[in-house]
Amino acid sequence: MSTEDNATEQSTPYKVKNVKYGEKTVRGRVIGRNKTVIPEEQVAELARLHCTHKEMADFFDVKLQTFVDNFRDIIQKNKLETNQRLRRAQLKLALNGDRSMLIWLGKNILGQSDQPINTTEDQVLPWLEESGES
Repeated sequence: MSTEDNATEQSTPYKVKNVKYGEKTVRGRVIGRNKTVIPEEQVAELARLHCTHKEMADFFDVKLQTFVDNFRDIIQKNKLETNQRLRRAQLKLALNGDRSMLIWLGKNILGQSDQPINTTEDQVLPWLEESGES
């Protein structure tokens, strides 16, 4: 084989020879003017992965606002679930002695800092003179 043959083989895309078609019933919410059926479990999985609303709407090929209006509850619940799982994993690492995670959580949850903040004022305190007058 010459280099020209290799270049030709690599530049031509793969073509499927035996394409099979079938039908499948999808159960989910029907949304939009096109009556697109979107399975709730797929939306939940994408939300757990913290996909953006736009990414999810594009995945299902529906308008963004229509998608958000119909799936706000599922998206919010599953994103919160992922946040809780991440927080649990971080705390587990920290409590098992991971120093960097202890420092990070201390800064973010407890409000601790590497550099102490000087809250004392440099101004001289006012002098109160006691009057000798009675």
